[in-house]
Amino acid sequence: MAFFERLKQGLKGVRERWSGGLSLLFSGGVVDEAFWENLEEILISGDVGVDLTLSLIDSLKRDAEEKRIRTPEELFRLFEEMISSRLLAVPFMGEPLPVTPPSPSVILLVGVNGSGKTTTAGKLASRWTKEGKKVIFAAADTFRAAAIEQLKVWGDRSGVRVIAQQHGSDAAAVAFDALQAAKASGADVLIVDTAGRLHSKHNLMEELGKIHRVLEKEKGDSRMEVLLVLDSVMGQNGLAQAETFNKMLPLTGVVLTKYDNTAKGGIILAIAHSLKIPVRYVGLGEGEDDLRAFDVPEFVKALLGDDGHGQGN
Repeated sequence: MAFFERLKQGLKGVRERWSGGLSLLFSGGVVDEAFWENLEEILISGDVGVDLTLSLIDSLKRDAEEKRIRTPEELFRLFEEMISSRLLAVPFMGEPLPVTPPSPSVILLVGVNGSGKTTTAGKLASRWTKEGKKVIFAAADTFRAAAIEQLKVWGDRSGVRVIAQQHGSDAAAVAFDALQAAKASGADVLIVDTAGRLHSKHNLMEELGKIHRVLEKEKGDSRMEVLLVLDSVMGQNGLAQAETFNKMLPLTGVVLTKYDNTAKGGIILAIAHSLKIPVRYVGLGEGEDDLRAFDVPEFVKALLGDDGHGQGN
């Protein structure tokens, strides 16, 4: 499958750390204390996080005992199933965003500088316009001088109208104007691109909260999604970002960008475990068609090795 091959390539660096070590570990003949210590080290180095790593290992030990599993090969299959089930336990994990009446659906994109919000906005718009949906952009990143122009490039590419004001304008006012324009024009989707905010800067996060409050008040019965755009290479720092943004806004999903680079696969498990927020899409390249719905079985398959018994290559 095209998605699987792209994802497998994007996870190549992670698989060399994870699957390379796991294949040696699970192909050994003995499940002893050294085995569990090595598994713990591999998972933590893959950015699963200490708490989740210990939880996974405790569950794996318990299930292995209950099912009388003794061989590493059987244990690998159990481990694979455990990761899949934990991801799939999060509601809407891997499901693309629905665009359904009442219109317009409002998509608020948030994240730190350089995470790929504007590019994600463009890719989402391309996806939906090809499905026959009418999309409008709100250029609510009024801090970065080139942000409006960058969004306009994506707008020209996909035939999407951009609602913008001058550099330094009130971002919440831009979002308000764009929502009114979307309603008046019968748009199906409003995508609101916001300025990158350091999750440690309280005043900037408060301003993001203002944008959200304005949209929440004015959207009526329309659905609103708040998507956190995360750079895949951030590892555990990405989890810290997600936790901070989720305290300020009710995050409904995550978009992981730059999976064509050296991604850290454990962050997906960590976000699912800690915040129960679904990963909706992954970015696998720079092209407008390179944003794909997150596929749990293929992610696990690409991460752990596609031959199904821990002998990843």
